[in-house]
Amino acid sequence: MNAVEIRNLSKSFRGMYAVDNLCMTVPVGAIYGFIGENGSGKSTTEKLICGHLVPDDGEIKLFGKDYTDAGVRVRVGALIENAGCFPNSSVWDNLMMQAINLGLENRAEEIDRVLKIVRMEEHSQLKFKKCSLGMKQRIGIAMALLGEPALLILDEPINGLDTDGMRIMREILLDITKNYGCTVLISSHILGELEKIATHYGIIRQGKMIMEMSAKELEGRARNFVSLKTKDITGAFGLLRKNYNDVRTEEGYIRVYGIDDVEAVVALLMENEHIVSEIRKNKIGLEEYYIELMSKKEEE
Repeated sequence: MNAVEIRNLSKSFRGMYAVDNLCMTVPVGAIYGFIGENGSGKSTTEKLICGHLVPDDGEIKLFGKDYTDAGVRVRVGALIENAGCFPNSSVWDNLMMQAINLGLENRAEEIDRVLKIVRMEEHSQLKFKKCSLGMKQRIGIAMALLGEPALLILDEPINGLDTDGMRIMREILLDITKNYGCTVLISSHILGELEKIATHYGIIRQGKMIMEMSAKELEGRARNFVSLKTKDITGAFGLLRKNYNDVRTEEGYIRVYGIDDVEAVVALLMENEHIVSEIRKNKIGLEEYYIELMSKKEEE
């Protein structure tokens, strides 16, 4: 069973399609990275899944049931745009108001549980307006986790966070899936951070899903490259361009794409009196893969 199954979903505003015949599959237990440029339809899709918008056409199933089913709706938590907290109220009081709104029993125990998950138990009496951006994002996730949802939908939760804030957020999301059995659907522009935690990806463009893949599939599709440094970067670059199809420079390094034979590259440079001071073999990451994919789509 999948946590989310979407088939041929469409939503238009004033005759313009924000989501256009989109299909999506999010496996149970996944951290699903939802990727796309601004205006591609990510937030609209998430709002449709949450029931904040009504689709024009298509089907949304959550855990095998229609997304409007009352029994399945209570299994969904979401943080879209912001937490919607009262600035002059404490973290605890904001969570209590949400717990009351949800009709939860054992509210104090539930608030303690979610505060512990998001590493905010020591700040429960702090007024919301005095919280940092990272703390506010974690409070929003705590609110979304009230009631122990099986599916958590997060819209750009790591944008604007500093390095430590992103690290804490990664730990929380991994903890949620590993120890609490929650599936996470997360959109983000920070692909380097997303790559550290996501198990699956969906890439959306102009309202259409152009590719879905697992992290393992991404690893298999990503091209190899050799990254190296020499004293004469310009000369070495010119030599390699004559012998290999895709050679680029980046931040003081030369990259030769699509090859596995590191020794052949070194031998060619040595034969032409270019001393290699540093070399390593690697694969392109999610961000480079995404950029290459978008470039190919623009050329089509």
